[in-house]
Amino acid sequence: MGAGLGARRIREPLSRERALSAAIALVDAEGLGALTMRRLAAEVGVEAMSLYHHLPGKEGLLDGLAEAVVAEIQAAVDTTLDDGHWRARLRQRFLAARTVMLRHPWAPALLGSRPTIPAGLYGYYDGIIATLRDGGFSYRIAHRALHAFGSLALGFAQEVFRPASAGGETDVEAAEEELAAMAAQLPHLTAMVAAEAHAADDPTLGWCDSQVEFEFTLDLLFDGLEKARD
Repeated sequence: MGAGLGARRIREPLSRERALSAAIALVDAEGLGALTMRRLAAEVGVEAMSLYHHLPGKEGLLDGLAEAVVAEIQAAVDTTLDDGHWRARLRQRFLAARTVMLRHPWAPALLGSRPTIPAGLYGYYDGIIATLRDGGFSYRIAHRALHAFGSLALGFAQEVFRPASAGGETDVEAAEEELAAMAAQLPHLTAMVAAEAHAADDPTLGWCDSQVEFEFTLDLLFDGLEKARD
């Protein structure tokens, strides 16, 4: 057999997993705004119509991304240590989820924008409830705890002022300039923003979502749950 034929490259078959992996790499590099079916098809070396066999259009692609993020969170949680105490277990779980969010800073806005529940999310929350039950909490308090945790359970804090588009990021400089212009009308808000500038070594997912703030809020919630145990 000739060297040319023997060395012919065999293309990896297209699969849903391969397409989603390429989509995540693309969005990590360029943001959700860069993601289109045509662009993704070019990334995996197929015609755009071939993607529709695995991902039914742009909405199906975004749903697939959300499912992939949830699966990545669960995988990160599964590798965390478990010392048996409910508080430490939940803290490890939520911080493991946050490592995924910091790896994919577009994911919080995506998860908040999908009209359907990503596959795997119910199982993830079932694990949180199981941890609370093992810690001696009733289902009533576990239910209230889920409401209190909100998006912290997925590794990010829900911003009060959300970006307009999924995957967008809060324009911190523009927001601060706007507040400076309104300093006379909003003295306390302006002073707080000036005092709360994030340190360069404090990982952040938004204007009001730094690692320090995230862990501070977790500890407040866990302290409250200790008092609410019944």
